[in-house]
Amino acid sequence: MNFLRGVMGGQSAGPQHTEAETIQKLCDRVASSTLLDDRRNAVRALKSLSKKYRLEVGIQAMEHLIHVLQTDRSDSEIIGYALDTLYNIISNDEEEEVEENSTRQSEDLGSQFTEIFIKQQENVTLLLSLLEEFDFHVRWPGVKLLTSLLKQLGPQVQQIILVSPMGVSRLMDLLADSREVIRNDGVLLLQALTRSNGAIQKIVAFENAFERLLDIITEEGNSDGGIVVEDCLILLQNLLKNNNSNQNFFKEGSYIQRMKPWFEVGDENSGWSAQKVTNLHLMLQLVRVLVSPTNPPGATSSCQKAMFQCGLLQQLCTILMATGVPADILTETINTVSEVIRGCQVNQDYFASVNAPSNPPRPAIVVLLMSMVNERQPFVLRCAVLYCFQCFLYKNQKGQGEIVSTLLPSTIDATGNSVSAGQLLCGGLFSTDSLSNWCAAVALAHALQENATQKEQLLRVQLATSIGNPPVSLLQQCTNILSQGDKIDRRGSKIQTRIGLLMLLCTWLSNCPIAVTHFLHNSANVPFLTGQIAENLGEEEQLVQGLCALLLGISIYFNDNSLENYVKEKLKQLIEKRIGKENFIEKLGFISKHELYSRASQKPQPNFPSPEYMIFDHEFTKLVKELEGVITKAIYKSSEEDKKEEEVKKTLEQHDSIVTHYKNVIREQDLQLDDLKQQISTLKCQNEQLQTAVTQQASQIQQHKDQYNLLKVQLGKDNQHQGSYSDGAQMNGIQPEEIGRLREEIEELKSNRELLQSQLAEKDFLIENLKSSQTSPGTNETTASARDSEQIAELKQEMATLKSQLISQSVEITKLQTEKQELLQKTEAFAKSVPVPGESETAKTTDVEGRLAALLQETIELKNEIKALSEERTAIKEQLDSSNSTIATLQNERNKLEGDITDSKKEQDDLLVLLADQDQKMLSLKNKLKELGHPVEEEDELESGDQDDEDDEDEDDGKDQDHI
Repeated sequence: MNFLRGVMGGQSAGPQHTEAETIQKLCDRVASSTLLDDRRNAVRALKSLSKKYRLEVGIQAMEHLIHVLQTDRSDSEIIGYALDTLYNIISNDEEEEVEENSTRQSEDLGSQFTEIFIKQQENVTLLLSLLEEFDFHVRWPGVKLLTSLLKQLGPQVQQIILVSPMGVSRLMDLLADSREVIRNDGVLLLQALTRSNGAIQKIVAFENAFERLLDIITEEGNSDGGIVVEDCLILLQNLLKNNNSNQNFFKEGSYIQRMKPWFEVGDENSGWSAQKVTNLHLMLQLVRVLVSPTNPPGATSSCQKAMFQCGLLQQLCTILMATGVPADILTETINTVSEVIRGCQVNQDYFASVNAPSNPPRPAIVVLLMSMVNERQPFVLRCAVLYCFQCFLYKNQKGQGEIVSTLLPSTIDATGNSVSAGQLLCGGLFSTDSLSNWCAAVALAHALQENATQKEQLLRVQLATSIGNPPVSLLQQCTNILSQGDKIDRRGSKIQTRIGLLMLLCTWLSNCPIAVTHFLHNSANVPFLTGQIAENLGEEEQLVQGLCALLLGISIYFNDNSLENYVKEKLKQLIEKRIGKENFIEKLGFISKHELYSRASQKPQPNFPSPEYMIFDHEFTKLVKELEGVITKAIYKSSEEDKKEEEVKKTLEQHDSIVTHYKNVIREQDLQLDDLKQQISTLKCQNEQLQTAVTQQASQIQQHKDQYNLLKVQLGKDNQHQGSYSDGAQMNGIQPEEIGRLREEIEELKSNRELLQSQLAEKDFLIENLKSSQTSPGTNETTASARDSEQIAELKQEMATLKSQLISQSVEITKLQTEKQELLQKTEAFAKSVPVPGESETAKTTDVEGRLAALLQETIELKNEIKALSEERTAIKEQLDSSNSTIATLQNERNKLEGDITDSKKEQDDLLVLLADQDQKMLSLKNKLKELGHPVEEEDELESGDQDDEDDEDEDDGKDQDHI
């Protein structure tokens, strides 16, 4: 201990001890001392020397420090000192204030020590195992040391960690550490670990990194958070950028929805700190990573839809239209919204509906275009607005039509109270600012991109140039400005306006013969173009010459020969005489050889360092690549080849029209067949429902019959009980008149009972008839109605016939579709077999005529088959109608039978009630007779009707009278 005090405290006391000797003694003490305290103090002394004497400590002590890490794992304090010392040796963080040369030497020193450390891969594995220790004095310096190793030699250390068992998983535990300093340094470690390594990025993502990082960002306050939020966002970018697997995992994990709170920036007076601007900038870049045009189209589209559904796009548009937003954030927000809506129809439609919070409200597109054509706005902001407008129109024919319609005469606001997008574009196109000219020309060209309808519509636009002069077309005004060249004093590049107008005209005329005709109708245009191409101008004008050559080539290639003075052949002859074919092709090649052409063709976003570099548009480079070859071929073609090509085109167009016609016919037949199939399915369901209803009615009838039989049996039993009375009663004091009256009442009741019984018998007979006419399965073996069974059997047979006819019709349709495919294949084969130069003209003509005859014959057969199918369909319809009428008749009969049964049941119940009343009355009279002492005999029961019994009854009455 005394030795250590002398080393640490008296280093400058005497010159006899140099730094190297001190470090050597400390290293010997670390290596040889048996006491842990001695080794710990020696390592602590090395740590204090390691910053100032980095080279000496690194050379002499690194091996001993690694040995300490291996052998003294049980003592966290010495492990912490050793890790801190290694960090000081390898890291370059403390050298920031040193001179540049010293800094470079220091970086080299750190790389060399790192290489020595990782030469033995076990050292990195040992360091990873130490990170599992929870002790702060071990884990924190271990994190810093591993981060420094990754900064020095990232790829090599990444590879070692990747092959180490559970290496990445151990590092992911750092994000869950409750101590913020370790968690934050763990984020920095993962940044260095995931940089430019797709395999590690995937492992980190599947170790739940997205969930943990988003939780940290939320805890720290989203965009209002500090440097920790910035570090988390950088790590998220490392995980997602150029990694399609992680992007898909991020989307499917519903993490896009958790990004929405990031952009709730609050009111305009909340303030924008530098850290908040940085955080929001990184958040916007992260959104752009998910919807970048360089991503696979399917992945980008799904992310765009998710952003719309969760409200993220709406939140971005709110920032876009808000006030007080810093310029760089506003620019990046415009770029982000651009890529979120690019090529996504739903998002584009929503963006078209967004209005700025002004009075009166204006569409967001109009507000943005006002910034684009305003030369006082920053250049990067104008580029961002142009990109947003291009993305809004990308693959959006609906949006293109809306923009062009704002220029048409019928839709222009005559009051002048509001300005439209088209008017802003025209204003920018003809302003004195060359940058506005270029941006407006490119924006208008995107409104015409791959949309022949809008190209024709734009020909209708008329412009009022000055008071008293007739209006001129937009096309004519563009060529007028182009021909004036440098005569107009403009601010900015001299050639930028002309290049923008030439790109607009080339886009407008391509694939639009009507626009070509309008262009050639102005007799000054072709001489101007040939004059520009033929001149020998400087390098700056070579690009204009190339674009003029492209425009003239488009006028030849898409020429429909409707103007006699400017047919294809005459234009070719004019080029050959005034310019020369080789010279023309050379000038045309100036475009694709230009450096700025290559730069513009790489990315859709117009990203230029300064306005003078804004020459080419990305979509226009695609058009040049597509047309350069075909224009070259068109220039060298002879008139005979052109004629033959025209004939072949016409023939193919005719065949295409025939094929299209039959495609439409087959499509209609398919729709009709689908309708018939649906009708058959409906009828089947109705038939099954009717059968079910019939079965239910039959069971109900059977139940009613059983109930009736049961009531009849019970009535008979009651009558038997009522007839058994005692006849031995004595009548004392009864007057003969009262007895006679009672007998008369009994006789009257008997007659009423007989009448009711006859009515009941009639009703029974009626019910039996109804039962015999109604199907009642399960009651008796012979009670089924033959007529209904036959009708149901016939209906089933008709349904089976309809089904078989549908199957046969489907087979015919399949056969028809197969023949349609054969016809298409033969048409394609015919198109491919167009004769090439050098063959016999007679053989070509014969071959073409033979193929045409075969195609016409197949067309006639196809028509006949379609007619036969139509007749079969009509027959099926008639059979369906017949089935419907049969089903309706059965249903009416069933309803009638149900009504009769209901009425009969009601009358039967009424009769039963009357009988019960009569029986009750007779019983009361008999009881009264009994009370009077008159005997009531068995012959008085209800069912007796024999005359003999009545005579006996009279004799008994006579005896009774004698006795009285």
